[in-house]
Amino acid sequence: MATKSILRIDTSARRQGSVSRDLADAVIARFPEAEVVTRDLAADPLPHIDEGFVTVTKGSAQDTLSDKQRAMLALSDTLIDELQAADTIVIGLPVYNFGVPSGLKAWIDLIARAGVTFRYTEAGPEGLLTGKRAIIVMASGGTEAGSPIDFATPYLRHVLGFVGITEVELIHADKLAFDAEATIAGAREQVAGIAA
Repeated sequence: MATKSILRIDTSARRQGSVSRDLADAVIARFPEAEVVTRDLAADPLPHIDEGFVTVTKGSAQDTLSDKQRAMLALSDTLIDELQAADTIVIGLPVYNFGVPSGLKAWIDLIARAGVTFRYTEAGPEGLLTGKRAIIVMASGGTEAGSPIDFATPYLRHVLGFVGITEVELIHADKLAFDAEATIAGAREQVAGIAA
């Protein structure tokens, strides 16, 4: 699948010296012809869902919505539009305390909508965002990708698959606290191997 449009999701709290941001730059550089839309969840944080949002996504009548509910629904629609428009999603994933950053969880909560990005069928849930590719760029100080204490990458793979994105590649710069130079060099080799 040729990559023509990329949605880049940055989640690192660090603006300078962020390994996940630097490696995401390297991944994006592999697709010089692609149009890139960037959603920086650290620079422009998303609100966490609340009772009002849960209520509105359960099918409340439009004329009963508060201004806050309308704004949250419009934001969710915008995020989903960005996701639907991209054929490749690049997600910078620093691992914080064995899991995903809270900003990324907020994004997930706003884009995972029944009847929009997935639906329930008699055969079980079905993702509606098919035909897309995701590249996860993981960085961690001490959590090894795929290890028993890595709760971030399996969760993110599951969520992406749940909404229909099953072609998922992982670039990992894990265990940076032990040998950052070798770890980053290894991750850059992984980036070089990505099919453009």
